Amino acid sequence: MSQQLLSSSTSDGNSIDIAAQDDEVTEAAPINTESNTIAYAPKGRLPGDLAMWFFILAELTAFALLFSIYAVVRAKNPEMFAEGQAGLDIRAGLANTLALLSSSFFVACAVASVEAGRKGRACIELIAAISMGAFYVVVKLTEYSHSISLGYDITTNAFYQFYYLLTAFHFLHVVLGMLILIYITLRVHKGAYSDGNIQGMESGACYWHMVDLLWLVLFPLVYVLH
Repeated sequence: MSQQLLSSSTSDGNSIDIAAQDDEVTEAAPINTESNTIAYAPKGRLPGDLAMWFFILAELTAFALLFSIYAVVRAKNPEMFAEGQAGLDIRAGLANTLALLSSSFFVACAVASVEAGRKGRACIELIAAISMGAFYVVVKLTEYSHSISLGYDITTNAFYQFYYLLTAFHFLHVVLGMLILIYITLRVHKGAYSDGNIQGMESGACYWHMVDLLWLVLFPLVYVLH
């Protein structure tokens, strides 16, 4: 701020100094006209299609009901169920558990590969997932054949009724899941999915993870817990 002295004369000849203050000049900061880019994290969303989640919820509800009925009947017939569990091949159940866990891992890797633009790698991972599913199918069919050859079928007792009902129902879901994975593999090979356009693949992956989750409940419930 600066001051300037002005001199003026009065009628009696005396000089009077008048202090005049300059207006304060404020310089505006230079305006940056360049647009600033702000990166926002994408909002969270449910993977896959909403319709698939309703279907998954319905399937989980059906299995939960079956598991509950199984638990009630087992509580009323502990000796029968313990004897039936002793006749199962826990090694086959454990092998199938590892197979489904590995398969889910490969499916998750395939989704990540598609998002990264690695179509060829995603196809290989999906084929590996399908192969693990096929391994499960072979082991389960072999297990059925062995049990039936020993005379244990759905008419043996309540335990084997539940054993065949629960595992066969889950078996059908595994087969359906494999068909979905085969379809997804063909779509990936054609380049139908990409980062930002992957909901269809995510829906199939979510279904397969549900199949895996159900087995993680079914295996200890039927094979291990007494």
